[in-house]
Amino acid sequence: MPLPQLKDIQASAELEQMIEKAREASEMLKALSHEARLLLLCVLAEGEKSVTELEQFLGERQSTVSQQLARLRLDGLVTTRRDGRAIYYSLASDDVRKILTAIYDVYCEPVRRRRR
Repeated sequence: MPLPQLKDIQASAELEQMIEKAREASEMLKALSHEARLLLLCVLAEGEKSVTELEQFLGERQSTVSQQLARLRLDGLVTTRRDGRAIYYSLASDDVRKILTAIYDVYCEPVRRRRR
């Protein structure tokens, strides 16, 4: 039985890496597919916000907002900071910001230009 060639091994490793990256992207897109979570991320793209500020923006109960924030935290899309009793949320990475910018450019910017 012939030994695998180096290019075959490299191709196999690249395929495994692509599969893993596709899995990560899929998980992120699942989190973004929920309207309330997407809105929360869009607000957080403007900067760190407290849970109270996020509740007021969405007009939702604290339990509903907290549930969505917990999912975003679990998915690694947001981070938290505690200041006394207040909890502040922010985007976890520039990668999240880049994805949100792309979504904004496709779905929100054309609407803003039409209004002018």
